[in-house]
Amino acid sequence: MKNYFKYMAILALGVVSCEADFENSIEDQNFYAKGQADFSNYVALGNSLTAGYADGALYITGQENAYPKLVANQFSLVQDTEEFTIPYVNDNAGGLTLGGNVIADTRYVLAVGAAGPSPQRYRGAAPTTEVTNTLEGPFNNMGVPGAKSFHLVAEGYGNVAGVPGGVANPYFARFATSPGTSVIKDALMQEPTFFSLWIGNNDVLGYATSGGVGVDQTNNTDPSTYGPNDITDPNVFGSVYSQMVENLSASASGGVLINIPDVTSVPYFTAVPNDALDLEAEQAAQLTAYFQAVSQIFAAGLMQKGVPQEQAAALAAQYAISFKADENRFLIDVPKTEMNPLGFRQMTEEELLLLTIDRTALAQGYGSVMLTPEVMQVLGKLQQGQQPTEAEAELVINAVSGIDDKDALDKEELGKIEAATNAYNATISALAEANGLALVDANAVLDKLAGEGIQVNGTILTDEFGTGGAFSLDGIHLTPRGNAVIANEMIMEVNATYGSEVPMLDPGNFGTITYNNEVQ
Repeated sequence: MKNYFKYMAILALGVVSCEADFENSIEDQNFYAKGQADFSNYVALGNSLTAGYADGALYITGQENAYPKLVANQFSLVQDTEEFTIPYVNDNAGGLTLGGNVIADTRYVLAVGAAGPSPQRYRGAAPTTEVTNTLEGPFNNMGVPGAKSFHLVAEGYGNVAGVPGGVANPYFARFATSPGTSVIKDALMQEPTFFSLWIGNNDVLGYATSGGVGVDQTNNTDPSTYGPNDITDPNVFGSVYSQMVENLSASASGGVLINIPDVTSVPYFTAVPNDALDLEAEQAAQLTAYFQAVSQIFAAGLMQKGVPQEQAAALAAQYAISFKADENRFLIDVPKTEMNPLGFRQMTEEELLLLTIDRTALAQGYGSVMLTPEVMQVLGKLQQGQQPTEAEAELVINAVSGIDDKDALDKEELGKIEAATNAYNATISALAEANGLALVDANAVLDKLAGEGIQVNGTILTDEFGTGGAFSLDGIHLTPRGNAVIANEMIMEVNATYGSEVPMLDPGNFGTITYNNEVQ
């Protein structure tokens, strides 16, 4: 098969990395206005997106360019504000250690090797951020990578002793004010005058990134029974989210709620097209003949078991898959049923492959068929009109190599993700309106990135993996430039809601991915 995987060849053209160059300082704060809001002590709650996690790790440059920090900088142009404090990690390499043992890897960089540029873990240094070396909190940026909605209200979520067993979060353990506290308690301790809340992505993201291997826990209101890859029940989400908004709004002058984007629209799920099985005419004909043989063998086996010929032929027809010269969709494994006894089919247009799928395996037949010499020998017998033995027939059928569930999202799994996301967003929208809070439609922002893109200084910011400028090399988290776009969306909604005049950022002044083998 031709080497079709175009997404692997990340173009260097236009890809830059630089430190943030913020708006020019305004000496006269009267030039702007804070309106009805008080930005003097801004606290941001959320998960990895809030923390500044990018390129598969938490590192200093990412933290410095996280959207809360960018927004806080702009707030400081409007009025005198307290220092926006951040629980910085030790370095730009990323990663964590616990008791000296590495528990989180270093960041991705765009390394240039023999096959061209591709994302690789940075190996110029080992992780130096030790979880047990706790910081003195609380901090204004309360973003906790990996946190789901209910984790923010869970006491003991920052207990270092609970990290090895997975009942506490290593990132929060670094800066929790006490082992028994919660994220929301530490946030409220600071008496924020203004807040932002972006949580809920991970309530569906773990399910999505596992290929739907988790469980949809809708109608299960006990999160203590959830696995790490499960979808959170919308009632659980609504309960804890409402509680946090009520507590944060009690004394703050205002705040911003950010809704949940369609997590499947990010490059992690779109960078590898499901129609990347690119075939020459001869290869297409060969695969078509193979699947016709599979259909014939399966129909013959059914008839031997007494199934009427017409019924057997109809059931077997689904396996006579035709291929064409050019692009074809991969095959995926599905549960075996009476209507699909062999448990595979071709992918549909909307179904997705994960960024982590083994591309080498795809090039060798994963997602179609492993045509070994032994299989080809049996196919040769069939072409000569000979009947295969039972073992030979089984050999041919077993050569089908559909995409595993962990590497793909099928339409049923996508439906569960969509339903949960819509339910979460309905809650967020209702609470924003009920409490007079600003609402950022991050879902619409990501849709725009995936569609026509967003104009930035004469260029277009898109969701294209590696070259689009919005997403980091893990395919999920934002670059500094992508964070600047979210920051601007927040500022626009804050200005509209509170009558303030907070100046906007120029996203073009912020970097994208790191295009070298080092870290910056």
